[in-house]
Amino acid sequence: MYRKLIYFPRLARGLATSSGAYALPPATLHLKSGQSFLGRSFGAPKSIYGETVFSTSITSYTESMTDPSYRGQILVFTTPLIGNYGVPLNRAPTNAHDVGVVLESQGIQCAAVVVSDVAEKFSHYTAAESLASWCQRYDIPGITGVDTRAITRLLRDQGTTLGRLTVGSDASLPPPNPDEFWDPSLENLVDQVSTKEPYEVNPSGSIKIALLDFGAKANILRSLIRRGAAVTVLPWNYDFNAVRDQYDGLFLSNGPGDPTHCMEAALKLRRTLEEWTKPVFGICMGHQIIGMAAGLDAYRMTFGNRGHNQPVLALASSGSIKAGRVYVTSQNHQYALKLQDPFPQGWEPFFINCNDSSIEGIKSTADSGRNVWGVQFHPESAGGPLDTIEMFSDFLAECAAHKYGTIPLNDESVPQMQTLEAAPKIAVAA
Repeated sequence: MYRKLIYFPRLARGLATSSGAYALPPATLHLKSGQSFLGRSFGAPKSIYGETVFSTSITSYTESMTDPSYRGQILVFTTPLIGNYGVPLNRAPTNAHDVGVVLESQGIQCAAVVVSDVAEKFSHYTAAESLASWCQRYDIPGITGVDTRAITRLLRDQGTTLGRLTVGSDASLPPPNPDEFWDPSLENLVDQVSTKEPYEVNPSGSIKIALLDFGAKANILRSLIRRGAAVTVLPWNYDFNAVRDQYDGLFLSNGPGDPTHCMEAALKLRRTLEEWTKPVFGICMGHQIIGMAAGLDAYRMTFGNRGHNQPVLALASSGSIKAGRVYVTSQNHQYALKLQDPFPQGWEPFFINCNDSSIEGIKSTADSGRNVWGVQFHPESAGGPLDTIEMFSDFLAECAAHKYGTIPLNDESVPQMQTLEAAPKIAVAA
C-alpha cells in the first residue's frame, strides 16, 4: 500500500505529454539600456524587436499571450515555470454562450515571450499542444533559461525598455545600436488589431450593444452575450453617431499602445457624450478614450501594471461596486489618465490604484445627465480575479432600465454608500 502511495505521483508525472527532447538553439535578449541575457530558444527560429514588459500573473499564460493589448511586446513572465499545462485547442462554438475561440483571440498577439524555465512536458485534460509548438506554429520566438527576476527588477527600476530577441546564429552578434531598436508605441497598434468590418455576435439578444473594437478580448464579448446582450462589433474609428439610435448602449474595449493614436475615436465619442444619454462603458483603452473625450490627459507610466493581483479602491458607489471597498483586479496597460484637480465638470474619479495611486476608473456624476463608466482594469479577467465581473450586469441592467423604463441603478432614491467619506483615510491619502 505504501509503495503505491509513494510511486503513484511519479507514475502520473511520467505520463505527462512531452513536446519532444531536442537541443534548444542559443538565444539572447538585448535591452536598449545595455543589458544582455543569454539563454536558449524555443518556438519560432527568428529574431525580433519589441517593447519589453513583465507580467506578474501566475496562471493563464495562454490568455495573456492572446490578449491583443500585448501587441508588439516582448512579454516576460515572472512566474518561473511556464508551459506546464500546455495549450488548449482554441476553438469554440459561436452562439449565445461562446464567440468562436477558447482563448482571447484567434492567435498569439505578443511579439515574443521570455521565461525562466519552459516546460518540456505538459499535462492538462484540455491540452492539445506544447507552448513551444504553439509559438512555432504562430511564428513567435521565445527564450528560456534566463534570470527573469533580474530582467523584471531592471524593468521595474528603469521602466519599460525596448528590446531585441536574437535567435540561432543571430544570438552571437553584437547588440543593436540604440537607434536600431523598434518602438511599437509610435505606431497605431489599435488599427492593426481592430476588426475591419462590423459583425454581430448573438444577434437575438434582448439588449442591443455596440462595441468599439480597440483590440477586444474575447471574454469581453462572452461576458456581454452570456448576460443576454446582442453585440455589434465595430471598427475602432467607426462613426457610431450615425447609427447610435439603433442601440441601447455603447461599449469601448481594451486595446494596445498609446491612446493618443486614437484621438479620432475620442473626438467622435465627445459628440456622443454631449448628445446621447444612453449608458456607455469602457475598459482599459476604452476607459482612456472616455477620459480623453471628457477632457483628461493620458500619460505613459514607468512600467505599467500587468498582472492578476492589482488592488483598486472604489471611491464611489455604482451598482455592485461599493465605495470604500478594495477590489483585486486583472490589468494590462502602459498608459493611464492623469489625476487632476478640479476634475472636468460632470465627472468624478471612480477607482484609484492602492499601490501607485493612479486613476483606475472614472464615472459621470449623478447631476451630469449621463450614464458613463470607465475602468482601467479588466472586470472580465481571463485570467485573474472576478471581484468586479458584475460590472457587466450593472451596465446591461442600466441599458435595460433606459430601454424599458425601469429604475436605473444610479437613481438617488436607491440607498447607496457615501463616496470619498466612506473610503479608508490612509488609502485616500495615497
